[in-house]
Amino acid sequence: MPAMKRFKTEYPGVYYVEARAVAGDRAERVYYVVYRRDGRVVEEKAGRQYQDAMTPAKASRIRAKRVDGKELPNTERREAERAQKDADANRWTLARLWGEYKAHRPAGHALKTDDCRFQKYVAPVFGERLPTEILTLDMDRLRIKLLKQGKSAQTAKHVLALVKRIIRFGVQKGLCDAPDPRKLTITMPKVDNETTEDLDPEELARLIQAIEDEPNIQAANFMRLALFTGMRRGELFKLEWRDCDFERGFIHIRHPKGGQSQKIPMNDAARAVLESHPHVEGTPYVFPGQGGKRRVTIQVASNRIKARAGLPAEFRPMHGLRHLFASTLASSGQVDLLTLQKLLTHKSAAMTRRYAHLRDDAMRRASDVAGEAFAILRTEKNNCC
Repeated sequence: MPAMKRFKTEYPGVYYVEARAVAGDRAERVYYVVYRRDGRVVEEKAGRQYQDAMTPAKASRIRAKRVDGKELPNTERREAERAQKDADANRWTLARLWGEYKAHRPAGHALKTDDCRFQKYVAPVFGERLPTEILTLDMDRLRIKLLKQGKSAQTAKHVLALVKRIIRFGVQKGLCDAPDPRKLTITMPKVDNETTEDLDPEELARLIQAIEDEPNIQAANFMRLALFTGMRRGELFKLEWRDCDFERGFIHIRHPKGGQSQKIPMNDAARAVLESHPHVEGTPYVFPGQGGKRRVTIQVASNRIKARAGLPAEFRPMHGLRHLFASTLASSGQVDLLTLQKLLTHKSAAMTRRYAHLRDDAMRRASDVAGEAFAILRTEKNNCC
């Protein structure tokens, strides 16, 4: 095949040949540059007239950069790109490790929650870093930042624990090197798990009345069922009519707090709420959200009820209703802590122990009743003598 004819341009070291355009039947110019590098002549393509919008002036500028060593020749650039690609293939950043971590975990609410935490709090800070590039100071700054933003200590702990899990996963799978413990130590914030939502009798009466006065039947019954069963907000969001076993008297709870599905008794108060609650056509949910989809929030209505009842600013309505359910049972003296743990679907007894003092008080009162009765008997006996 005969060599293509070269045409000089007004710029030294720049020429072109005519070839068929990549798109269409017209001809186009293909520009080349010639220069010396390390004592040898280098001749390489600069670009096509139409496809690359190449001009003699642009080709001359490319040549000047390569002569000055500011830009690599085509061959060296391709080799560098291949080397970078190989390096990237072995570069397990936290974002890449998270993608692999997710692929090894079953889909579900827990994974969705973790993904939300990663995208919102971790990725912007550590997403493109290797585990060995993260220092103790970086983790301390993230923890302090979250707390300054008003996030709870529990939220900060979840975020830091997620980073720790991702790194541990990468090390266990042989995808990345373990960080030097002298350079990376993750300090978890202290979490007060003993916080409860206490109301005095007057506040409780106002709350119940505010629920009764709520015009939104969905919101009112949502909060009634939370009070009568102690179910979590997320469990009520997921509650479907098929989960309500009216015949056997049970409510099935799907994956409470990411755990195994369980069932709790449907007491008379809960049954009355469910039997009178309207069914929304076209949705399986007891308390559906917009368009019949699963509800994702009850905050507006619960805060409205809280304001109507005149409750303290720190009172969290949904947490409070669950606490009221638990504390009422514990203080009755008729429910042991193991049964209470099952009713609250706590995975461990540690969370339920916060109510132990209420049961102790109930037992103390019962013991006092016995003591008073025996004291009366002794008094009567002494009087007889």
